[in-house]
Formats: sequence, structure tokens, C-alpha cells
Amino acid sequence: MSIQWFPGHMNAARKKAAETMEKTDMIIEVLDARIPQASRNPMIEELRKARQRPCLKILNKADLADPQATQKWLDFYNAQKDVTAVALSCKKPGDVAKVPGLAMKIVPHRGTALKPLRMMIMGIPNVGKSTLMNALLKKRVAKVGDEPAVTKTQQRLYLGNNMVLTDTPGMMWPKIEHPTDGLMLAASHAIGSNALIEEEVATFLAEILLQHYPQLLTARYGFKTDGIDGVSVIEGVAQRRAYRIKGGDYDLEKAAHTFLQDYRSGALGRISLETPESRIALLASYVPPVLLGEPQEPEEE
Repeated sequence: MSIQWFPGHMNAARKKAAETMEKTDMIIEVLDARIPQASRNPMIEELRKARQRPCLKILNKADLADPQATQKWLDFYNAQKDVTAVALSCKKPGDVAKVPGLAMKIVPHRGTALKPLRMMIMGIPNVGKSTLMNALLKKRVAKVGDEPAVTKTQQRLYLGNNMVLTDTPGMMWPKIEHPTDGLMLAASHAIGSNALIEEEVATFLAEILLQHYPQLLTARYGFKTDGIDGVSVIEGVAQRRAYRIKGGDYDLEKAAHTFLQDYRSGALGRISLETPESRIALLASYVPPVLLGEPQEPEEE
């Protein structure tokens, strides 16, 4: 299943972001620590590099991610030009309190009453931008919701006398190139539920957990994982939770929803769905689909 999700307001948000970035000193890009590259919008990177703006990449929800994988991602990003990366939870005031100091180190020539440090907070939907804004300003200024794409317009707010924050709507990009990225985004709730089939997303997630975190499945649901596949995991959840439909069959839809919720909330444990190594392997094995109308190489006889 290939998942695509690009609501109409996001195209307008992209154009507005390009205009605002011209008068911005740096970008704060919020990523999901469980899927940093899959949750990275390539359009943000293009806009940032075109304007030559430095970036603070915040790997949010680090308390839900595998700490070993997160450290690998921090090393990966911090090796890049004009990038500083930090892992934290935007729900923890102590973590968020570090952000202004990090920003000042990135742009030390700004940050006065006459020349306030101008920052844009960017990222895909439901990754924690609004939570970060509210925590930085210590009051509810941005609407926070469990469904993606809650914020639809830019907000410009002052953090003391020397910092200006612009909160932007969550932006997806028109085409998710790698199908597994769409599934990881869906599993992590960055894509609206109307664009996906939860049973397929849950089965995909179960396959990753069987490969990398089988002990967490056993600890949560009590069944052994030897020799089973993703579908069997969802069936096991239905059995353990006694989810059945009329007629006695397992309610796989309800089980899939529960399984996804357990992952998203951290009830399953600290999980990362990708690492720099798995990303390199994905890119190396990826073959772009042939589009209709494109000339194809003739087959050898």
C-alpha cells in the first residue's frame, strides 16, 4: 500500500513559509525521534538551503524512541553542515528550557532587543511543534490535537524581548517517494486516518517489531513470536484482548487500532522504526517506479 496525504491548505502553507523564511535567522525543525528521516519534509530542507539558514533539528518524543538508535541519528545529523541536533521530549519543561540557549549558540550575532533572534518552527503534522511552542512560551498559544494538521496558519509570537517565534502549519510533501516512509508516518500518526487502512499499517509495524523488538511484543501481549508473521501478531492481540465480531471471528480492525495506539503511546516500550543504517539500505535497494508514458529499455531476446 502506498500512502499519500497532502491536504489543500498545505500547498498554501509551503508558499507562505518560503516568504517568511526570507526574514528568519534560523529554522527549528521538529522531527519524530522514532522515524527521523521518514518524518523529515524534504521541502523544508530545500527552502532552508536555498536561504542558507542554519537549523536546529529537535528529535522530539525521544522518550518513546530506542535510545541507541537516537544516538546514531544525533551523530548523523550533527555531522551535517549548518545543523545542530538534539533529542528531547517537548512535553518535558526541563528539556524545552534548553532550546533558547542552543538557538543562541547557532546565531550568536542576534538575540538583543534591537536585533531579536527570529526563528521558524517547522515540521510535518502531529510531530510536536505546537507542544514545543506552548512549552517555550509557558502558556497555551498553539492548539494541540491528537489528529494531524491541527495548525493551519502561521503564528508570530515573542519569547521575551530578544526572540521571535513563528509557528507554521504542519507540512507534508506532495509525493512520498518510499512506500515504507508512508507506512512509518501512518504508524506514528503523522498522517490523517482517512488516508490509510489501519490493519495494513499495523501489520507493517508488527513485521518491524518481530525483526527488531520481539521481546517487547511478548512482554506486552504474552504470546511467543517464533515463526509468526505480522498478521499473526494482530490476531494474537485480538485473542489476548478478546476482540471478536458477531459470529466469533477475531475483530482484527479493533486489534490493529489497539496495537497502533500501544506503539504511539509508548505502552509497547521504546521503539525506533529506522536507523541511519536501515536508511542507507533502503536508498540502496530502492528502484523508482516506471511512470506511464516513460520510454522503457527494450527487453533482451
